[in-house]
Amino acid sequence: MKYVIIGNGIASIGAIEGIRKVDTENTIMVIGAEDTPAYGRPLISYLLAGKITPDKLSLRPMQFYKQNNIELKLGTTVTAVDVEQKTITTADGETIEYEHLLIGTGGTPFTPPIPGSDGEGVYNFTNIEHAQQLITCAKDMKRAVVIGGGLIGLKAGEALFDRGVDVSIVELSDRVLSMAFDSHAAELAAERLHEVGLNVLTGVSVKEIQRDGDGKMVGVHLTDGSFLQTEVVVIAIGVIPNFDLARDGGINVDKGIVVNDHMATSVPNVYAAGDVAQALDLLAGENRVLPIWPNAYNQGYCAGKNMAGESVEYSGGLSMNSISFYGLPTISVGTVNPAPDEQGVEISTILDKKKKSYRKLVFKDNTLIGYVLVGDIDKAGLFTAFVKFKLPIDDTTKGRLMSGDPDMLLWPDAFFEETWNPEAD
Repeated sequence: MKYVIIGNGIASIGAIEGIRKVDTENTIMVIGAEDTPAYGRPLISYLLAGKITPDKLSLRPMQFYKQNNIELKLGTTVTAVDVEQKTITTADGETIEYEHLLIGTGGTPFTPPIPGSDGEGVYNFTNIEHAQQLITCAKDMKRAVVIGGGLIGLKAGEALFDRGVDVSIVELSDRVLSMAFDSHAAELAAERLHEVGLNVLTGVSVKEIQRDGDGKMVGVHLTDGSFLQTEVVVIAIGVIPNFDLARDGGINVDKGIVVNDHMATSVPNVYAAGDVAQALDLLAGENRVLPIWPNAYNQGYCAGKNMAGESVEYSGGLSMNSISFYGLPTISVGTVNPAPDEQGVEISTILDKKKKSYRKLVFKDNTLIGYVLVGDIDKAGLFTAFVKFKLPIDDTTKGRLMSGDPDMLLWPDAFFEETWNPEAD
């Protein structure tokens, strides 16, 4: 097989489209563990909430796979990669040869060792199957405890609440979305959740799940000594890169599968992309795992072009989160919580609690390196451009940004001269 892609997520879609920009003929095989074609994982909370149907999750119609000459092998996993023989082995016992291989195996839910977690009523929330399990039991569910106040946990809690479930979200950190928010943004978000009826508890976590003599869940004991009654616990602390296949195959791994600027691994003709890849962080200037959707697609697209023979460098990923809390929109991009002693950093904040509005800009060495917007996010794209392209900022421009008035006219002429190419795809 000319091209083999392990994993069937957004990175695989990027890889397919990247390959087809260069090679329109050779067959691409995509192997996925789930029974469904690639779908939007961030949308499963809307499925759980009953706001969309499963058919609305698909990233591309089935016609996309036919038109692009894709051979889909769904409902199976790859158990081994032999980089010497250039073969993979599936759980069905099939051995498949490859010329160019992409590993896009994503991440697996992190589940801490909580006493009492073995048994019914404990769920993760990262795929369609998890959502459908919760939909089934939500009919008889009165209370749920969600462990984790990150993006996954908050969306899971919101979706269950929309189904009429009494939801408590517990977060060990002192605030929700601690990696993406600071205390002001987190407070506004938590207040909005409290207003609609969700119970958000920070600075605590679940230390034990209590069950009765029949093994039925009764509730959870928290680290602060309190007790919450519940029939269901959703563990949504995050995911860890699923790189065992690569590691066991002799491919270099660290926090994820290590790749170079072309998304190539330490083994010739083997690439990695998505949540499993440790690729360039645009702001840090070093390789990190950034499990963000746009990054996954761009990494896959870059890898696909290189697999097909074109030499393309990955420009780097950017941390970003965008989430709405019952009509309260928020977005964070880049470095939003710099180290207190970091040199050259200047922070501008404007908080209006009555209007539920907040803007935080983080500058360093005359560039914008991160921002948080709560409430008014209309100009987020312009702020993001300043971060992504590391545009130089003079005092006048900085003043405009601080006042919430970014504008393309503030971009330097040299930026347009260097980047404008009407023939670029």
